[in-house]
Order: sequence, then C-alpha cells, then structure tokens
Amino acid sequence: MQDTFVTIAKFQYSAEAEIIKGRLESDGIQVFLKDNITIDTDPLVSHAIGGIKLNVLAKDQDKAKDILQSINAYALNDVGEPITCPNCGNNRIELYSTITDFKSLISFLIGFITGTLPFSTRYQYKCEDCKTEFPLNN
Repeated sequence: MQDTFVTIAKFQYSAEAEIIKGRLESDGIQVFLKDNITIDTDPLVSHAIGGIKLNVLAKDQDKAKDILQSINAYALNDVGEPITCPNCGNNRIELYSTITDFKSLISFLIGFITGTLPFSTRYQYKCEDCKTEFPLNN
C-alpha cells in the first residue's frame, strides 16, 4: 500500500503544479502529475476535470503535506511584510474578490454576458484563523 500514489493537491494551471512538483522532488519526494497534459492542451477544461492532481507515494504523504503547508502564500503589504488580522493579530491572511454592491454585480454580469473581464472588482482580506473579513485599506 505504501507504493501507491495519493492525491495531495489540485491546481488549475500546470505552471503552479510544476513549481510545487520541483520543490517536492528537491526534497526527495517522488511526484506524479495527473491530467497536466490534457489541461495544457485545453486550459478551459481544467475546472471540468478537477484540475491537475499532484500525487505522491502514500509513504511520503505527510512529509509532502507539511512542505505544501510551509510554502502557502499569504497576503503581503506594499513593503513585503505580512498583513496582520485586526481581530486576532495572526498573519494567515488571504486576498479574495467579492461582489458586495450593485456596481460590482452589474460589472460581473456585463463581463459574463460579453465574455470580457469585469472592470470593477472589490477585494477583501480574510483571516484563515478567525474568519474576519476586512477591506483592502486596513
């Protein structure tokens, strides 16, 4: 059972998967990417087939997950310092976009109908620990 591959992560694009693959291989972990060639051929099917699956041997699963956790990218301010949560003070903050007002909803709908990118997007930060959401200006 230790010689079987298990999926530990999924990626939308092959570039992300290849970077992580290189990092894990540099630590001596054998890595197998599944569906990367299919998605490189047609990137629009990535979501439909579940992305690129990063597989490692079952015996290396815990070590690989620890490495993935250590390189998780969190939000930084303009000078490269980690952004801290105003509620709990932790640095596990991620940036996400949200549709919270009428202007961003209309922008999304126009972009969806015309096939273009939205021209008005709102961004927020969210703490992974306490789930506090706060605006970009904090």
